[in-house]
Amino acid sequence: MNITEVRDRKTQKEFLDVARVLYENDPVWVCPLDVDIEKVFDPAQNNFHQHGTITRWIAKNEKGELIGRIAAFINYKKAYHYEQPTGGIGFFECINDQAVANQLFDTAKAWLVQKEMKAMDGPINFGENDTFWGLLVDGFTHPSYGMNYNHPYYKNLFETYGFKSLYEQITNHLSVHKPFPERFTKIAEWVAKKPGYRFEHLRVKEIDKFAADFMEIYNDAWKNFENFVPITKATILESFEKMKAIMDENLIWFSYVNNEPASFIIILPDANQMIKPLKGKLGILEKLKFAYYRWKGVTRMRAVVMGTKEAFQKHGLESAMFIKLKEYVLPLNQYEELELSWVGDFNDKMLSIHEATGATFGKKHVTMRKIF
Repeated sequence: MNITEVRDRKTQKEFLDVARVLYENDPVWVCPLDVDIEKVFDPAQNNFHQHGTITRWIAKNEKGELIGRIAAFINYKKAYHYEQPTGGIGFFECINDQAVANQLFDTAKAWLVQKEMKAMDGPINFGENDTFWGLLVDGFTHPSYGMNYNHPYYKNLFETYGFKSLYEQITNHLSVHKPFPERFTKIAEWVAKKPGYRFEHLRVKEIDKFAADFMEIYNDAWKNFENFVPITKATILESFEKMKAIMDENLIWFSYVNNEPASFIIILPDANQMIKPLKGKLGILEKLKFAYYRWKGVTRMRAVVMGTKEAFQKHGLESAMFIKLKEYVLPLNQYEELELSWVGDFNDKMLSIHEATGATFGKKHVTMRKIF
């Protein structure tokens, strides 16, 4: 076996091709766009490079065939928030061979140890946790855009190496045509009419304003969670820029109480239904295909992230935004399902909101840690 660090265009291409080789016969897998993966490794397109470092490797067998890959990275803003300095690994792919997995994990570990890390979390992303985050362990169905999909045997590869589960990530599914529970609807309609309460969908022309509102809400909503690091406006604008190609303004809602930003829900059409035929490529022909599939429309949506300021967390704002969303979506007669992803098992309030909508279980990912 040979493990090589990615340092040139040839190894960069091979890193991307590992997944195409391993999932060649998997009808459910959707190949992420090469450009989306490469953005993570590009300092010009990922501002996490300003406070972190990253590298990656590929593995080949004695015949020169691709059999695995892994990336290792350190986000210095988070690394020292734990009991031990902790780095991360991600973009892990491997044949069903524990020896190969062990050598990939060892390679990443050695790099992290050299940089004085004493543990590694994975599989995670060198970026925000709305994409490429977590190991899929239940619900091996069509993945939505940005959500990790992997072979079922990966769980055993991680656990045998010594990774332990940190937390579970729950994704629920909501049928668009299924009526909300009566209590949910009553609360939503009552909240929507309250004096001083205002609900607006995002307007791209005012993206800077909504990015500022998002930052204010998000940093307040998550401030009490362990190891929370405030999000920056630059990161938000970067994320919004990535969303523009598939964004529908009418699926992204903000609520205000007496003009104060109070809550939001970010929902996107499931781009994976558009990009599956592209096989990860985005050349001229693929862009034309993408434009066609975007025009044709998709049947699934994904709620990427929700947040409510602490002071307004029991005001029913989320219920009202779901009603506003449904008022727009139902007449389109296009969407069938909304994926609510993902919520950590530590976030009881958000899990309760999922339950209140009548959503049902969809998938489970886990974020794991290996202490050296």
